[in-house]
Amino acid sequence: MNLTVVRLTVRGLLGRRRGVLLLVVPLLLLLIAAVAGGSHGDKHELAVRLLGTLGLGTLVPILCLVVGTGVIATEIDDGSIVYLLAKPLPRWQIVTSKLAVAVLTCWLFAALPVLLAGLIVYGGGGGLALGYFTGTLVASAVYSALFLLLGTVTRNAVVVGLAYALVWESLIGNFVSGARTLSVQQWGLSVGRAVAAPGEITAHLALGAAVPLLLVVALASVLGAAHRLAGLTLAGEE
Repeated sequence: MNLTVVRLTVRGLLGRRRGVLLLVVPLLLLLIAAVAGGSHGDKHELAVRLLGTLGLGTLVPILCLVVGTGVIATEIDDGSIVYLLAKPLPRWQIVTSKLAVAVLTCWLFAALPVLLAGLIVYGGGGGLALGYFTGTLVASAVYSALFLLLGTVTRNAVVVGLAYALVWESLIGNFVSGARTLSVQQWGLSVGRAVAAPGEITAHLALGAAVPLLLVVALASVLGAAHRLAGLTLAGEE
């Protein structure tokens, strides 16, 4: 990891309008949690819908998409990535530095609010809030790596990322059981289920299958992004 790349990435990510969106998402989640916490409904069901369906299922992938593509796609689009690639830095080091910024940002603005929202609505009972928090930590890291890769592959990374997160995971995944196997959301839920008490969190994939998939996708995304950056360097030199 290169500290100079990290500093430049943080400045570029938080210095744009994305910084406002990064605040809107957690504030929205916490506001809904505060309202739900004051209701008289089934607290467990409310927490599952808030943390699972709205949080991990919708807001987390959207925020990770904004962050994951934002740490590199903008530089590629405006051509400023050329100046970074001109430095004598290994391409994998550039990718891991940007990924570290993306992951930490998603943990701060997505995973932490999920934990707080869970505690507001349901408290610490059954390890529900902790389970969703852990699942969000894992899912955020993989989402960030995957969307960073998309940012290096296509100029339509946001559109492709939304199609995956909202159409494939949220829509198709709810009706086609096989689609859940290729769902970062389900992988995160599997990890969260292992942390929480039995019956607190429902997941459609075994932990033994989810963990290898998480590792493979994260590693493949990093290697793929580094390869794409190397290709951009060659194209520039030619």
